[in-house]
Amino acid sequence: MSTGAEPGFSIAAVATLDDESRRGMYEFIRRARRPVNRDEAAAAVGISRKLAAFHLEKLVDAGLLQAGFEPACGIRRAGRKPKVYEPAGVDVRVSIPQRQHDLLAEILLEAVDTEGADENARQAALRTAGSHGRRLGAAERERARPGRLGTERALTRAEAVLAGYGFEPTRESSTCVRLLNCPFHPLAARSPELVCAINHAFLVGFLAGLRATTVAATLAPRAGECCVRLGRPVTGS
Repeated sequence: MSTGAEPGFSIAAVATLDDESRRGMYEFIRRARRPVNRDEAAAAVGISRKLAAFHLEKLVDAGLLQAGFEPACGIRRAGRKPKVYEPAGVDVRVSIPQRQHDLLAEILLEAVDTEGADENARQAALRTAGSHGRRLGAAERERARPGRLGTERALTRAEAVLAGYGFEPTRESSTCVRLLNCPFHPLAARSPELVCAINHAFLVGFLAGLRATTVAATLAPRAGECCVRLGRPVTGS
């Protein structure tokens, strides 16, 4: 499942592009549509080759460019192949608080593509949201191998993963996590019944994939927050 760049990556990348020379070289290399060497990058922004090399490596470190070596055309003197740079193929976007509109779009596109004859569009959307959540939970379980999860450990694992998706989880008690941010806002405000149901299905699927059997995702809307709380199942719900 594609989720875009991690928040920390995006902020670091934007900070790197704050320098005028780096930003100019990055834009030049993106437009070039081919590997660009240091001399070309330096000439594009009017700085020395040595300074260009410094800035280009900063862009590589930030994950914005990838570097390689390419033999020069024609006859080349003995020595190292010239270093060349090209875009790393990532999008750089920062939103505070974090949004996951790409994830919502993936869920809805998959729903359209796989809608069955025995379900309507809403049912297909909830099914695919649950599937995306289960894949995420299963991937985290495979990565962490946590064994049997009690309520508190399951919530700790959920907090760690969902923080990366912009939910801004916070422990309200040892057995309850509130999600302070809706990563699908402002679309949730336009169609709260559908988007909140998709969000809920995604989180239910996530807990199932994580095998957090003592934790439930419960619809519990609060103004300005995500519509879901995580915790022990509410009696009678």
